[in-house]
Amino acid sequence: MENTGRVFLMLAFLCGAMEYASDGGRAWRERMRLWLQETLNHRVYDPTIEAKRIFSAEELAGLATWKTTDVERFRRVMRVAIMRDLDVMANQADYVVCLWDEAAMRGGGTHAELTAANRKGIPVYMVTEIPAEQISGWILACVDRLFVNFEELKSFLATTYGREARQHALWK
Repeated sequence: MENTGRVFLMLAFLCGAMEYASDGGRAWRERMRLWLQETLNHRVYDPTIEAKRIFSAEELAGLATWKTTDVERFRRVMRVAIMRDLDVMANQADYVVCLWDEAAMRGGGTHAELTAANRKGIPVYMVTEIPAEQISGWILACVDRLFVNFEELKSFLATTYGREARQHALWK
């Protein structure tokens, strides 16, 4: 949630695999974050950036090994991230953008975040190439709209939220 001196309207929560994603889930989030900020003037919660803020370098480096070598330490550190993510979801997020892929299906955080969003009535917009019949019914029930790619999602978001961004520009 970088501050560039601009006034941002809404908060988008970027949800998807990190633990099992080949790049830790960074690349798609970076592209989406920039688009949301530049096109819609929205704030963005990116857990890949947040992890760098809340964890020390030692914690970031140690998580993967602590999962099997020091489970209690792993839990203590991960619970900080879990609490932060769920707090932002419950108290700040206006909508969720989720990338649902094989890596997300393997993890647990995405499932929890989608459930938390659904419980709070926060709209969830999911991008996935996985056929609906292969996605858990629980997950599908948490989703408001499915998209086959990010361009389709961006078109929807621009139509849905773009008017707000244009109106805000008029107020300046």
